[in-house]
Amino acid sequence: MPRELAQNNAMALNVINHQSQSALSGATLSVIDPSTGEVFDTIPRSAAEDVDAAVRAARACFDGPWSHVTAAERGRLLMKLSAAVTAHADELAALEQRDCGKPTRQARADATALARYFEFYAGACDKLHGDTIPFLEGYSVLTWREPHGVTGHIVPWNYPMQIFGRSVGGALAAGNVCVVKPSEDACLSLIRVTQLAAEVGFPPGALNIVTGLGHEVGDALARHPGIDHISFTGSPSVGTIIQQVAAERHCPVTLELGGKGPQIVFADADLDAAVPAIINAIVQNAGQTCSAGSRLLIEAPIYETLLARVGEAFRALRVGPAALDLDVGPLIRKSQRDRVRAFLAEADDAGVTVVATGTVQPDVPAGGFYQAPVLLRDVPPTHRLAQEEVFGPVLAAMSFTTEAEAVALANCTRFGLVAGVWTRDGGRQFRMARRLHSGQVFINNYGAAGGVELPFGGVKSSGYGREKGLEALLGFTTLKTVAIHHG
Repeated sequence: MPRELAQNNAMALNVINHQSQSALSGATLSVIDPSTGEVFDTIPRSAAEDVDAAVRAARACFDGPWSHVTAAERGRLLMKLSAAVTAHADELAALEQRDCGKPTRQARADATALARYFEFYAGACDKLHGDTIPFLEGYSVLTWREPHGVTGHIVPWNYPMQIFGRSVGGALAAGNVCVVKPSEDACLSLIRVTQLAAEVGFPPGALNIVTGLGHEVGDALARHPGIDHISFTGSPSVGTIIQQVAAERHCPVTLELGGKGPQIVFADADLDAAVPAIINAIVQNAGQTCSAGSRLLIEAPIYETLLARVGEAFRALRVGPAALDLDVGPLIRKSQRDRVRAFLAEADDAGVTVVATGTVQPDVPAGGFYQAPVLLRDVPPTHRLAQEEVFGPVLAAMSFTTEAEAVALANCTRFGLVAGVWTRDGGRQFRMARRLHSGQVFINNYGAAGGVELPFGGVKSSGYGREKGLEALLGFTTLKTVAIHHG
């Protein structure tokens, strides 16, 4: 049994078949507060045997009680879970804040988004329809959508609640049962949500959570023959491994693998609207966002003007502990801070000019993982800073002179997740939207306030498949064709 913990020990355990339990080996991992660098809890360091127990519980549920739950009843359960998340929003936000280092307002926004995901998919459960197909005389042909069965979900540390909601919410709505492996860096809120699912009436085994390291638990989940579909959000390198492992047994996957989002600002743009969105898109969650607008492409006539305005906004940004609810909290861990600083050191060595930086509060805990936001100018398009995902509050600015050049710059990375275009020209808006290699394109906004209803996913190295919106339900189901010869 795990040691007694000062804070909510029951939550820091795996949840399998509605039972909170330690890893079968008894091994644990430390939970570190990014604001202080201090250990404040432990979680199970699970292994393949724990994953197997969770998958077996899920399979028994899918073949048993879950198979008798109608689509309408699934919707009612998800609505109850949405209500429970809302009722416990402060508790969940506090867990997310300490676990991830999120400022208070963002942690609360994530809890609100989680409730909205469950609410949206609750209403979608009984809207997933098949078709009838005109065919030969004497035949009736129809299609219907069936769940895969047991779906595996590997959830990253940057937005645990939101990514859990869009992934697990869609899978449950489509009739699957779930085994979730959260990041070892941020899983406390998801453990609590899984407990809430049990409390509102989901049958045992419908939703299970197993904590541990990626190369141990994540690998075991991806390889398990009892997993019928895998949803993974994370790095392209790990996504490649997931694909390869899943391909060995022909298991379908949905992959969201990061981005290098361009914010393309033309000279006719409304800068009063653009500047706040540009800032938020790179400093939200300390820049640890796959859809971050990390490249700023500015048409030459307004290059200096816009840089000056964005630079002024950067200098006003304050960085500090999550509980202070400042503009930017800490990065998730020391290695992530070191990664961001390595990018900045490379830029400095290459002579890239820093326009402005934010301010880390002078009295922050010495052990916290803080990084001031940095705005750089004239970043060469081929430089690593303009090509690779930094995953920190670093914005790389560059100029363009023509629409064609803007498109070429925007498309010149291996990523294609989100792009933003700022222009009043209606024709240009559609031309850019067509030509950008990106899963989402936002015109005169960036992110559309999260948009639970909006299908989300990428192209190229940003992955494939879609989550969010009704489109997600197609990926979490398989289509069956039934041809009846009745004469």
